Amino acid sequence: MSISSFPVKVGYIGLGLMGKSIARNILKAGFPLVVHNRSRAAVHELVAEGALEAFSPAEVAAQVDVVFTNLPDSPDVELVALGAQGVIESGRPGLIFVDNSTIKPATSRFIASKLAEKGVECLDAPVSGGDIGARQGTLAIMVGGPASALEVVRPVFQAMGKTITHVGEAGAGQIAKAANQIMVAAQMVAMGELLVFARKAGADPQKVIEAIKGGAAQCWTLDVKPPRLFAGNRTPGFKAHMQAKDLNIILETARQYGIPLPSAALDAQLFNAMLEMDMGELDNSAVLGVLEKLAGVELLV
Repeated sequence: MSISSFPVKVGYIGLGLMGKSIARNILKAGFPLVVHNRSRAAVHELVAEGALEAFSPAEVAAQVDVVFTNLPDSPDVELVALGAQGVIESGRPGLIFVDNSTIKPATSRFIASKLAEKGVECLDAPVSGGDIGARQGTLAIMVGGPASALEVVRPVFQAMGKTITHVGEAGAGQIAKAANQIMVAAQMVAMGELLVFARKAGADPQKVIEAIKGGAAQCWTLDVKPPRLFAGNRTPGFKAHMQAKDLNIILETARQYGIPLPSAALDAQLFNAMLEMDMGELDNSAVLGVLEKLAGVELLV
């Protein structure tokens, strides 16, 4: 079937831990897909599965109806959207720009205002669910931007995730994701604390997890993370340096609005300590390692 026979042509820029899996699910759902990434191995992998290759964001945007980005931080998204050979160079009425990254709400709003000058509609649509959710197509998607654009993109979102929530206007998706990351960071730190507490106070941490999962402490974090930690596996589903970046975005945004976030500020110190201890490439649950050092105890003995 030719690419022109599909109603929505999709581009995806940023094929990292999350982006490659999301792009693959879009392709599997039958959408024609054009991909671009700074390192080319992921591009070649998806081209072998049926995607088309592009060599700049502008080249992607010129060929599609909807162009997604999934990039590490605010400056990266701004450069890809608005810089030389960026999406804006192929901006035109009818094009929709969707950002799956986690960035500053203010940056999302700025990009939306600039692309609107070219007639491009924008959705900030960060996701939650980690690498597992990205692979399985079960992500939670938090959307800011025009409802009309969301309805065009909804079939693509349905290939990526199971929960799609229109939070509000431009930047609202990023505010929701920031709120999500406040909770995620708190859970990772709390889990690390309870594991260290149980080990050093003389109880079997695995038995403690088994006991408390049946009560009010039950959550996604306790369902997913402890088996990996007990197996000695701290490889990333979501990298600690990204968690630290998200917390820094949260605290900067909170300062702009005069919002006190004492717990998030403490969590940020612990994740920044991971970076100082050369643990930034580990999973965010490996914040346990900072707490182990502070307590002078190890989970696995």
